[in-house]
Amino acid sequence: MSKRRLGSVRPPKRCRSDMDNTSTSDIVIINGNSHPDLANMVAERMGLKNGGCSVFHKSNRETIVEISDSVRGKDIYIIQTGTKDANNNIMELLIMAYACKTSSARSIVGVIPYLPYSKQCKMRKRGCIVSKLLAKMMCTSGLTHIITMDLHQKEIQGFFDIPVDNLRASPFLLQYIQESIPDYRNSVIVARNPGVAKKANSYAERLRLGLAVIHGEQKEAESDEVDGRYSPPPTRNSTPQHAPSSSRTRTTSVSVGVPEHPVKVKPPLTIVGDVNGRIAIMVDDLIDDVMSFVAAAEMLKENGACKIYVLATHGLLSSDAPRLLEESVIDEIVVTNTIPHEIQKLQCHKIKTIDISILIAEAIRRIHNKESMSYLFRNVTLED
Repeated sequence: MSKRRLGSVRPPKRCRSDMDNTSTSDIVIINGNSHPDLANMVAERMGLKNGGCSVFHKSNRETIVEISDSVRGKDIYIIQTGTKDANNNIMELLIMAYACKTSSARSIVGVIPYLPYSKQCKMRKRGCIVSKLLAKMMCTSGLTHIITMDLHQKEIQGFFDIPVDNLRASPFLLQYIQESIPDYRNSVIVARNPGVAKKANSYAERLRLGLAVIHGEQKEAESDEVDGRYSPPPTRNSTPQHAPSSSRTRTTSVSVGVPEHPVKVKPPLTIVGDVNGRIAIMVDDLIDDVMSFVAAAEMLKENGACKIYVLATHGLLSSDAPRLLEESVIDEIVVTNTIPHEIQKLQCHKIKTIDISILIAEAIRRIHNKESMSYLFRNVTLED
């Protein structure tokens, strides 16, 4: 018989359920009114119960937040996305984050699949960069980390003073193309305007398909908008009397003041690429106002496209978008469930939904366990 030395007793093995309970015991998932279904799916995938948090509005439309469970010393994950009621969504998120901050939560992570105001990330006329303002408000409210998905511009991450993880939905959309579009090898990826060409080129390279870009006057670029900050330049009929000679200074002088910017004249709407007899797949990050998608689809049909698909991460589908899509020549619209659109699906049978709750749940798990997030970004390029 082998003798066992004192002090060498082997500790009992911990079962997997105990390990799981230990790793998730200090996680609390709460949500506002923007997308409770997504929050429940994420909590279910993680084997957790959605935390007790009620968000409601008083008669004067003030937002009230009541958290029933203790959050002291715990990691809080607030799932709140942007919808057509963006202002209320933002205020609910800020108040929930501040309530957790004042209740001594250890960390507060905002899970915002679609970040509102993300398209207002550039200076326009005498306006402001609203995304920067929103980032400051979120940081001040107590958020310590942000998880979002497919920002309109990746540079928005620089507006925040806290870490931002910008997840990608492209693997889900690529998988849908390969598995759910018959004969996808006969497809061509289409950018409905030159601004989406980088994203479309990334999809085309991954699927080894052709690329087409719609260019012309149908879609006005944001850079073509008249910027009202500039007043008309002063004009002078004569050069200054004491102006130095251009032959001595080698400097060309302009005698009419500041020259005006020449007006951009766009060519007629054209398609750069061959779509005749092919399946056209338009890709973008957001579908909201669908008029440009409908116009692009009509032109693709006129140029011989046999089927037309539209794929996007966020399906906001405001106003009468479902009706326009139902009456259009588009065969199918595929979006993820970052934004609730069940009512729109009842109005348009062409809308299909891809569930991305597993990606959000995995991101939360990795952040909580302090694991690397690089696995979620493998094979991802800057154009995605």
